[in-house]
Amino acid sequence: MITLRKVTLQRGAKRLLEDVDLTILPRQKIGVTGANGSGKSSLLALLRGQLHAEAGDVDIQPGLRMAHVAQETPSSPARAIEYVLDGHVELRRVECALRQAEHARDHERAAALHAEYEQLDGYSARARAARILSGLGFGNAELERPVAEFSGGWRMRLNLAQALLRPSDVLLLDEPTNHLDLDAVFWLEDWLRRYDGTVLLISHDREFLDATVDSVCHLEAQSLRLYKGNYSDFERQRAAFLAGQQAMHEKQQRQIAHLRSFVERFRAKATKARQAQSRLKMLDRMDTVAAVHVATPFTFSFRAPRPASNVLLTLDRAVVGYGDTAVIDAVEITLLQGARIGLLGANGAGKSTLMKMLAGEIAPLHGQRREGKGLAIGYFAQHQLEQLRADETPLQHLMRLDRAAREQDLRDYLGGFDFRGGVADAPVGRFSGGERARLTLALLIWRRPNLLLLDEPTNHLDLEMREALSLALQDYEGAMVVVSHDRHLLRTCADELMLVDGGRLTQFDGDLDDYREWLARRRREQDQPEEEGSGPVALSRREQRRQEAEARNRAAGQRRPLEQALRALDKELLALGQRKAALESRLAEPDIYAPDKRDALKAALLEQSQVNARLTQAEDRWLELQGQLESL
Repeated sequence: MITLRKVTLQRGAKRLLEDVDLTILPRQKIGVTGANGSGKSSLLALLRGQLHAEAGDVDIQPGLRMAHVAQETPSSPARAIEYVLDGHVELRRVECALRQAEHARDHERAAALHAEYEQLDGYSARARAARILSGLGFGNAELERPVAEFSGGWRMRLNLAQALLRPSDVLLLDEPTNHLDLDAVFWLEDWLRRYDGTVLLISHDREFLDATVDSVCHLEAQSLRLYKGNYSDFERQRAAFLAGQQAMHEKQQRQIAHLRSFVERFRAKATKARQAQSRLKMLDRMDTVAAVHVATPFTFSFRAPRPASNVLLTLDRAVVGYGDTAVIDAVEITLLQGARIGLLGANGAGKSTLMKMLAGEIAPLHGQRREGKGLAIGYFAQHQLEQLRADETPLQHLMRLDRAAREQDLRDYLGGFDFRGGVADAPVGRFSGGERARLTLALLIWRRPNLLLLDEPTNHLDLEMREALSLALQDYEGAMVVVSHDRHLLRTCADELMLVDGGRLTQFDGDLDDYREWLARRRREQDQPEEEGSGPVALSRREQRRQEAEARNRAAGQRRPLEQALRALDKELLALGQRKAALESRLAEPDIYAPDKRDALKAALLEQSQVNARLTQAEDRWLELQGQLESL
């Protein structure tokens, strides 16, 4: 359907792809991954015809219909649903021609156009557009609002809705979840699974990729490689591939060393000169296998939080809102040291407004907000990216926070966020959204907060940075409240979930899978409302839902301690595995077997035995807990 042969792609002075081949098949769903700047978006632009290859051929099947999400949305007076229908260009063309034919009373032409309109499913197009907009978080009243009244994030949702409505054989999506909440992400996953065409999807959300793709195209070092399976399968395959490549590199280096040794020893001897020359030619012809380099550019951790009282922050019957508009009523929450809360709820439910109140940026309309002694808040929100000074460098931003710190220490710290060398001295005004997000996080972490408030912290971050942030948050010793559509982050970092819905903040007794089921059930009820009267059928339905909720809550209560124990065991297994590898490396060194190292050898062997025993016990316990969890 689409074939790339020996393609070289360049953007400006930077070469992105060189001599690459790729075949895309009908109905294939491909996740496009790679570091920021590796050429993912440029590859999609190449397929759309916006960029042209420097060399090679791009063969696209004639008549293939491609849809993509527009990056700009005009400030249009058109109503939202009409704007989405405008994306169906053929439908609009037929509608216009039909109006002209009817105005001219050309009945024969009008009849033909009515048949074409029906073939395009025109009579159901408005209903389909409304369903897509509902899935993406738009309420019924918002379908008739002018596009100009929506914010940038909601306009991007309108562009996404246009692309989904438009008939297509190939759908090109570049970070479609960036402006979505978790509810809309779940809906989009289901939509993509049902989509009958080919998908090329750029995303930094590993769970979203796992749920939607059957292949992964990974871009790295000006090449690309296609892996079968979802993102988790790709990670396993790539690890095995890199391990094999490293083994080949080491084997080749030994062979090269042997050949060079032979040449050095015998090239001056007349009887061996011919053989030495032969080995030199072998070295010249040898295709060098590169050593594997997979080190992440991000190496940071949270500094120890500032000391504070056990009760960090309390909201006592606080009414959350802005102006005279109440969004969440009578919020009761006490944040203690070590609390790790994930906030769930649809866009517009009030999660971000609640986060602003927790951060102290707005006051309660009624009720109280009380801070504990020593409270130090680290608040990350998207609007804070715009508060960075465009004319200052990352180093200058950090120096303003801590004028007593040594410059080299600050540079080393910024290096952990991949602001190295000249990048640390470059004006922030030139930075991308991802670079600004990384800098904002770096500045926040340097302040040593004991309460983290993170509102969509992974927007604009690539997979490697998301993983580094997730690992750092797992080791963070302070309290945390996070709003995120990144389920991997929520699963690994939040110990409890709270739901903002219907103007209330409540505990959600369940995990993210339960939340998905809860959303699906509510959507079904909204699509097919039950006519509940006072009869026994209505009562039995309510009773059934109540019993299901109780059963789900019991199961969630049983799962939570098992999941916490498994997370602790994962950390223990990782530490034991690293220690085992270090001991094996030490025991492989010849010097430890010297007579004067007898005590060190004895100690290493004893510790190796103890570590192996602890590993076996931990693995057995992990399998036991995992079995209990699966049985629930």
